[in-house]
Amino acid sequence: MRLMNALGEGLAHSVISAEPGALGARALIDPGVAASFPEDFPPLKGRPSPARLWALARAMRGHDLILTYNWGAMDVVMAHRLFARALGLAPLIHHEDGFNEDEAAGLKPQRNLYRRVGLGTAARLIVPSHGLERIALGAWRQPRGRVLRIANGIDTAAFAAPPDPAALPLAKAPGTHWVGTLAGLRAVKNLPLLVKACAALSPEWHLVICGEGPEEAAIRAAAAAHGLMDRVHLPGRVDPARVVGLFDIFALSSRSEQFPLALAEAMAAGLPVAAPDVGDVRAMLSEPNRALVVPPGDGAALGAALARLAGDPALRAALGAANRAHARTHYDFAAMLAAYRAAYGAAIGRAI
Repeated sequence: MRLMNALGEGLAHSVISAEPGALGARALIDPGVAASFPEDFPPLKGRPSPARLWALARAMRGHDLILTYNWGAMDVVMAHRLFARALGLAPLIHHEDGFNEDEAAGLKPQRNLYRRVGLGTAARLIVPSHGLERIALGAWRQPRGRVLRIANGIDTAAFAAPPDPAALPLAKAPGTHWVGTLAGLRAVKNLPLLVKACAALSPEWHLVICGEGPEEAAIRAAAAAHGLMDRVHLPGRVDPARVVGLFDIFALSSRSEQFPLALAEAMAAGLPVAAPDVGDVRAMLSEPNRALVVPPGDGAALGAALARLAGDPALRAALGAANRAHARTHYDFAAMLAAYRAAYGAAIGRAI
């Protein structure tokens, strides 16, 4: 949605969700951007029979560029692979930005093969991280010329602005400090481990987990088990740019990541970070903050990193400043937008 807004009003978009009715991001589209949400497009889920793939291919007709995202759209990619020439379909660019719980611990060989075959006619495969780039070139056997890495970008100036306390349904009491995170409340984020890691912090430290998802009950259960019910807060969905600067430390606990956008946002807001060594996390951080990157799944190590930051305000300030400078240099939205414009324009043979 952010790219749609930034690309401007000269384009029209048809948006298909693999989860019918799951269209919450629709509200983020600017009023002047032409976007439709066809209800008669064939389901993206189902057995990839020839008839179903043919139906998907026919539904793609009439567009200038086809953009697909992640495993949930791979049948569309395969349909394009099989029938693009016969139907005269537009170029297709596929995007992969990470994996759900079912592949967090390891890639599935049958999915690797399906991707390998399906991506054979893709104009580009765009990934945000070094890790996914290696997977695309290796496990998926994509040619170097097809794979393009574009780091996720954010409005670094917006995150550097002062936060808005009114953007949260809870107040930060005087004398308290917050460890915060922005995450979908899913099992792969391993948020009960983050609760455990915060248990040894002194009472003035609270944990604020912003996001929504099915793991809320498990997080609350972990808070109860560690005696932290009054120090763990789940305010739900928030506007990150207005909220993240209220944190004193940013933390991740995920089992799997690629290029976590929330980490770039926290860095732009000038926060120090404690996080596991997954995906591109270590490479994303400023060099001095990399000492606070810990082994994945190690709650004790994550707790020690948090305790070190909690006990040293000067260290927090120094790492936060280094992270902010690093984010401004490497993760600004303008650079990302330019890269996407170039890739999409090259695919259709005209400037976007």
